[in-house]
Amino acid sequence: MVSPADDDGTCYPPIADYALIGNCHTAALVGRDGAVDWYCPGRFDAPAVFCRLLDRRRGGYWQVAPRGACDARREYRGASNVLRSTFSTGHGQVRLTDFMPIYRRTASRRGHDVGTSHHVVRLVEGLSGAVDVEVRFKPTFDYARAPARISVAEGGAVAEGAGAYLTLACPGVALAPDEEGGVRAVCRIAAGQRLWLALARADDAAGARRALALPDCEAALDRTLAYWDEWAAAFTYQGPYREAVLRSVLALKLLTYEPSGAIVAAPTTSLPEELGGVRNWDYRYTWLRDASLILYALMTVGYRAEARDFFEWLERACGEAPTRLPPIMYAVDARHVPPETTLDHLAGYCGARPVRIGNAAAGQRQLDVFGEVLMAARLHYQRPRGGDTAPGEDEGDRPGDIAATWSLLRGFVDLAAAHWQEPDCGIWEIRGGPRDFLYSKLMCWAAVDSGVRLAEEWGLDAPLRRWRETCDAIRQAILARGFDPYRGAFTQAFGSSALDASALIIPRIGFLPATDPRVDATINAIQTHLVRNGLVDRYHAPDGLPGDEASFGLCSFWLVDALSLSGRLDEAHELFERIVGCANDVGLLSEEIAPRQRLLLGNFPQGFTHLALVRAAVNLAKAEKHGPEEHAESEAQRAGPARRAAAERGAVAGGR
Repeated sequence: MVSPADDDGTCYPPIADYALIGNCHTAALVGRDGAVDWYCPGRFDAPAVFCRLLDRRRGGYWQVAPRGACDARREYRGASNVLRSTFSTGHGQVRLTDFMPIYRRTASRRGHDVGTSHHVVRLVEGLSGAVDVEVRFKPTFDYARAPARISVAEGGAVAEGAGAYLTLACPGVALAPDEEGGVRAVCRIAAGQRLWLALARADDAAGARRALALPDCEAALDRTLAYWDEWAAAFTYQGPYREAVLRSVLALKLLTYEPSGAIVAAPTTSLPEELGGVRNWDYRYTWLRDASLILYALMTVGYRAEARDFFEWLERACGEAPTRLPPIMYAVDARHVPPETTLDHLAGYCGARPVRIGNAAAGQRQLDVFGEVLMAARLHYQRPRGGDTAPGEDEGDRPGDIAATWSLLRGFVDLAAAHWQEPDCGIWEIRGGPRDFLYSKLMCWAAVDSGVRLAEEWGLDAPLRRWRETCDAIRQAILARGFDPYRGAFTQAFGSSALDASALIIPRIGFLPATDPRVDATINAIQTHLVRNGLVDRYHAPDGLPGDEASFGLCSFWLVDALSLSGRLDEAHELFERIVGCANDVGLLSEEIAPRQRLLLGNFPQGFTHLALVRAAVNLAKAEKHGPEEHAESEAQRAGPARRAAAERGAVAGGR
């Protein structure tokens, strides 16, 4: 694949060349060339110390790879997030193993042992012949805004900048200053030889010096593999595309911030939606929407502990009984997202500027968030029938007493009921001003509907009559104003004729069945007008921003959902396989895909895309078993014990 370049001709690796490693505190992107080009130590939204991803000349990196030309083949080791890259040269073969140590959480469920949780560890192993492996280390603190001072010491090197410290521990490696302001060394690795390297952050000079002592890397690798083996063992999905689904949930797990229970939308900032464009955003924060949708996907394939942690975090972020509209996103520690600023000194990936940190959308009104939160809560707090335990669940995974969270959830339902008639900025965070977006109305309906069902199921205190009346009012407004009879489809907003792929969620949330003629007509209209080269665009309407964007992974999988639920399984399988075929060699997808070149674009890997892959596969599997849905069902109903029991008896309507 030809590498894209910026205006100065500087070549950048395709986004698909990167793989993700992490420890559920932060993450790093490792290139096919063995370079860590993105890393924010300690937590996802910390200032980057390696940011060559966003400026090939100025940004820092840490590279371990053979000198000269080589071929690279990569894979994750089994069902883990431990990356292995095998480099083949004319002189032999070496394997590079990259991981961030991760261990079982403490009894308080709040993170790992502090002394061992913030390393990046790399192992070079000689497989055949003898290969000259080059180590290059060039940190650039605070997004390359602060000067870095690097000193070579016995056993490695210590770097300091912006009041922070990084230590590269690599005993036996003769590091020396290089022409780029970093340090480098060349080591000959023969067959059977092993070389460990570890990167650690420290708060002071003394701690940085102590980190020159290499940790027990072998034990760290064993414990990390054990963690992922244990986590993957809870995976319950046995349907089609199982390997792609498992890799997606492993990627989603890396977006969780275990110390608080928060979940970030993506681990990167400012990877562009269009090469050279301005649609470059910081996604290293917790959107209530994205986090809830990720939780829903995880719960459908066996994972519930993450949901329990998230709802505890949500109470800390929003209060136990919110009475005002909360922010739609937070930092991982539940504080406010910093103001959006630009890093004008960075060239941007392939010249896509501005590079942004912080996110101005944090101040937007987005009313759909209540629906996503309540739908996730409904699945999380679903009452088991007959004392049954859900697949993959044990006593320690039970959600606990919903009464402890009901004040928060009831507050969200009341807010959706009180504000649903107001315009907002919608799921796509459109910066062209508030409108009556269909998706927001649908999700307000879903919030109130889910609140009614939760209150009924658990006998909770709630104004059920008022909620039911509101639910009916929202429904009537959507049917009257959201469907354009001249266009013959549900549209982007009330009074608009523009199509929007978000209308594809209508059957999935149980508002109307997929076989309803209006839904079927909407699916057909989106296929006709929003599909480019087999992938789905979000919309084609003006949105207040210059430039264009690629096709959206989430929307493409939404079309798979709609096709599945309407019984059009051949089309659903064909589209699913087309999207998954755009994933990189280790199964990761970004936010968007250039439909013609099949380039991955936007922040990477993207939670939206991977959660949608999981849910599309699950819905495909259910549709293959039960046939098209003739009656509207919410996802919680589809996933519920009653539905499963009926399916086992062959009593599901429309089943085959």
